[in-house]
Amino acid sequence: MTDIGNAPTARFLARLGEQIRGRRKSADLTVQELADRAAISRRMLTHIELGQANPSLVTVDRIARALGTDFASLARDDGPQPLVVNRPDSALVVWSSNLGSRAVLHVATHASPTAELWSWTLQPRDSYRAEPDPAGSEELFLVISGRLTIAVDGDEPVTLSPGDSARLASDRDYSYENRTARPVKFVRISQIA
Repeated sequence: MTDIGNAPTARFLARLGEQIRGRRKSADLTVQELADRAAISRRMLTHIELGQANPSLVTVDRIARALGTDFASLARDDGPQPLVVNRPDSALVVWSSNLGSRAVLHVATHASPTAELWSWTLQPRDSYRAEPDPAGSEELFLVISGRLTIAVDGDEPVTLSPGDSARLASDRDYSYENRTARPVKFVRISQIA
């Protein structure tokens, strides 16, 4: 968990908690049953539902899968509209690290499977480790500045420079790493199958 510091993050966490609680009740699950299915503690789930915790992306993914949905479905606003515009001051910092790295979810589609548009900043010597997504899931990357290393378990890590783009089958363990002394900024689009 990370700090709930800014107002957009606090609003996001409150909305996320409401979504999880509503879907849990619709599925006629107790807090303990959903916690067991998601492999998290009942206390953690309670704090998330109350908007009092800032869970990791992995934790939210586990809860989403236990509810038969995905992260973007829990995170986005409810009603589909023909045009949704998100201004910079409403950006949702979904993940951050003690070193100052952060992942911002800007917008997600309503279509299934969903696609999510993210911007990431990884500070020097920082990394983010992800768990496998469902089979058929993919991520697209475009490096804006710095050098991003993508490490996929069992494969040789690949380093991308500014302007480089890549596609990753994200149904395996992988990580984003900044092995340099300068921040790296990149755009990520994920589509969870």
